Amino acid sequence: MTQTADRVYTDPADIDRLRQLIGRLPDAGLVDIVLIDGSRQSAVVTVRPSLQTFLDGEGNEGINAVVRLDDPEVANGSRYLWIDEILDIHPIHSDERVFAQPPRRP
Repeated sequence: MTQTADRVYTDPADIDRLRQLIGRLPDAGLVDIVLIDGSRQSAVVTVRPSLQTFLDGEGNEGINAVVRLDDPEVANGSRYLWIDEILDIHPIHSDERVFAQPPRRP
């Protein structure tokens, strides 16, 4: 059964953009995601998503994908983002996180 999405893509350039974004999402990796609306979200990618076929509100078939993010700050611990809403992805390596930094000495 095909699911519905607000936006679906059929143009090869759009699908390639989605594919490239997916390729930058690491399995079980912590990332800082910049959305097209300018907001940012940091969370752990549970598993790299895959492109899927969806129908839009008008019944047009096309491609999109959803990524599940684990975030302890969210009530149920998880949230979902449409891949086409992502502008940029920045991996956060453990040595870049604040808690992993050695204490600074005056």
